[in-house]
Amino acid sequence: MSAQGLPMKVPAPGLPARVRIHEVGARDGLQNEKETVPTEVKAEFIHRLAAAGLTTIEATSFVHPKWVPQLADAEALFPLLDDIAEAREVSLPVLVPNERGLERALALGARSIAVFGSATETFAARNLNRTVDESLAMFEPVVARAKAEKVHVRGYLSMCFGDPWEGAVPVAQVVKVAKALMDLGCDELSLGDTIGVATPGHVRELLTALNDSAVPTSSIGVHFHDTYGQALSNTLAALQHGVTTVDASAGGLGGCPYAKSATGNLATEDLVWMLNGLGIETNVDLTALTATSVWLAEHLGRPSPSRTVRALTPPPSSPSHKE
Repeated sequence: MSAQGLPMKVPAPGLPARVRIHEVGARDGLQNEKETVPTEVKAEFIHRLAAAGLTTIEATSFVHPKWVPQLADAEALFPLLDDIAEAREVSLPVLVPNERGLERALALGARSIAVFGSATETFAARNLNRTVDESLAMFEPVVARAKAEKVHVRGYLSMCFGDPWEGAVPVAQVVKVAKALMDLGCDELSLGDTIGVATPGHVRELLTALNDSAVPTSSIGVHFHDTYGQALSNTLAALQHGVTTVDASAGGLGGCPYAKSATGNLATEDLVWMLNGLGIETNVDLTALTATSVWLAEHLGRPSPSRTVRALTPPPSSPSHKE
């Protein structure tokens, strides 16, 4: 929060008292970087995020390096985070695409994993080289093994609000795949607006349809991209519906290497600013978080796209000119 005590807290009726931020910057954010981010920088980034108060920080992905080379150092990175999980009781979920990925993650002691599905056939083919049904079949033994090991399982569902190749995605189609993911045994479902085309009414309609299909709001998280500047308004619509888990990326990093129209994620700082103003507890220190994103932006060689980071960061002083 800024030195002037802003934003002023003005609660709104019908909103949750607390929101859990599922921080995705270290995985979803960095996977789209063109230049390789050193492992030690990633580890420091995650440590700083934990120090800022984030308690769920998606650490990396155990995919084949050929597909996501930015995350090829998963085996080297994950052991560097042991102290966070132990000292700060921070959950460090990792993405696993298949049984081999799960084996790698379990070998390093991962206690929370995520599988990544698609609501549309085109993106399933481009991202997983499978049909939707084939991808669900691939996830089935992964989820079953994870649950047998008492590992928390999140199911990501991409293209819930629109697809760059197929256009509008029918709500019923999204619900069908979402329900199938939950029926596999996922503990949690993250609804992905992968290309950032959702609007608040669409968000409310999908959440209602999921509830009608016996997917409880308590199991749902939302994952909005800010392509059209709608991420915060869509988040507010989800909060009004009762959602208490929101995905966000420090500094607004991210995108999707398999969907070129997908721009950055909702910035964690922008989300925290709004939640602070609404009096919703997050346990996140906005000053420390902003400093973390500024630090990472320096390593990446460009300014953070987060509006809040820019607003809270003093501009560099101009050199004085003397005659």
